[in-house]
Amino acid sequence: MKKPIIGITGAYVNHNYYMEGVYIHHDYHKAVAANGGIPIILPYLNAEMALETLPLCDGIILSGGEDVDPLFFGQDPHPKLGPTIPERDKAEIAIVKYALKNDIPLLAICRGVQILNVALGGTLIQDIPSQVSEPIQHTQIVERSRDTHWVNIQKDSKLYTLMGSDLVRVNSLHHQSINRTASDLRVVAQSSDGIIEAVEYVHPTTFTLGVQWHPESMASTNHLMNNIFAEFIKSSTKVSVIR
Repeated sequence: MKKPIIGITGAYVNHNYYMEGVYIHHDYHKAVAANGGIPIILPYLNAEMALETLPLCDGIILSGGEDVDPLFFGQDPHPKLGPTIPERDKAEIAIVKYALKNDIPLLAICRGVQILNVALGGTLIQDIPSQVSEPIQHTQIVERSRDTHWVNIQKDSKLYTLMGSDLVRVNSLHHQSINRTASDLRVVAQSSDGIIEAVEYVHPTTFTLGVQWHPESMASTNHLMNNIFAEFIKSSTKVSVIR
């Protein structure tokens, strides 16, 4: 059976004056490959070029990275806002709309779930530590593969089916999160301080899931987190067969 091609959006990295480019943590493509997919990196040169790459893809992962520019959800920048790349935001908003319109499996991770929400009309908390009352630690100080806090999962969700439990442990590497949820998204998981940890698209699709944690960095040692990739790749394989 043909292996599905999985497009993974890229972040920006600047090691030094001579080394600037697109960056993807290796856990993303390792998790894709381990479950039978072929990972490719999608650059964000502009929205038009980003859309031209999508017909190559049987599934799309929106990866983590920089903060989302509050311009795209109608707010001024918070003092704690980190670096932003509006060009990437524009490209990924276009990617979200294309994927949903064409029913391409979409897995949105960390920043990805935030851009998914913004693309559909939602807003973000720009800095959890200063904008949320009594938050837990969402930017862990241990290795990214370790789980550090609990999330509660709605039992009538796709995510619950994948996890097999309404309470799971996750890792956490973010200071922003969903604030007002887009009307086309449904909250299916939250942490103890009320932060939205996962959303699902309210309309039927092959696969559309957004999670605030990093399952790609836990998948090699945690079968529950690997279930997310296994189901995503399964859905993407079905798309590749009918193309």
